[in-house]
Amino acid sequence: MPVVRPKKSLGQHFLHDRRIAGLIVSSLQAEGVDYVVEVGPGMGVLTEDLLQRFGPVFYAVEVDGESVQYLRQRLPELGGNLIEADFLDVDIENCFNGRVAIIGNLPYNISSQIFFKILAMRQRVVEAVVMVQREVAQRIAEKPGSRTYGILSVLLQAYFNIEYLHTVSEGAFTPPPRVKSSVIRLTRNHVAELDCNPELFVRVVKASFNQRRKMLRNAIHSAFPGVEAGKPFSERRAEQLSVADFVELTNMVEQQLTAVS
Repeated sequence: MPVVRPKKSLGQHFLHDRRIAGLIVSSLQAEGVDYVVEVGPGMGVLTEDLLQRFGPVFYAVEVDGESVQYLRQRLPELGGNLIEADFLDVDIENCFNGRVAIIGNLPYNISSQIFFKILAMRQRVVEAVVMVQREVAQRIAEKPGSRTYGILSVLLQAYFNIEYLHTVSEGAFTPPPRVKSSVIRLTRNHVAELDCNPELFVRVVKASFNQRRKMLRNAIHSAFPGVEAGKPFSERRAEQLSVADFVELTNMVEQQLTAVS
């Protein structure tokens, strides 16, 4: 059976190390889930084990037609559970009416977009075990006080517990990427809703980090004219704030916006 040609335009780096594949699959707990969805199966190094473990509740979403054709020949038992589509375009709420676990070796060029989709679908997605660039994994798992800590760190940690599981060397892939990769696990926490306006929370977090070198009094004032980041936040920078701090700051901003409207 011919192999699939990795496509740079799709950010494809196919995992070929079976040991690493086993670690990724075994890291998925999938407790009480209704569906397990693999993003970008490629040549199926994870897919075969996932299909064996989860059977009819396992689905794979692949945008590359060449990979889809290969997988249909290699794993015909996937049948209609192999979906040819861009994961970013898949309507998870309508396609998977239940609790969903996500797994995959994510394409490097859209990994952040996939995390934002997982975040948007947080009422469905209860767990995700994914491999991404090590820099992205470190950023997501980082705690306050580090320059690596950023927008995705705060937004994902607001709703998920993040675990950094494994570092994977360049030689585990075809073609080998220029950087190391990492496996992380996101597990939905018990926060159904934040104690603030969720849309404003996102705006406040983004505004704070978009000018991360500035003190928050300046960053917030630039994004929300007439609004002041009062104590204890005015003399701090975005990277110093926890999720709880950002919730408090969001409420502070909302109170002032309401007062001037």
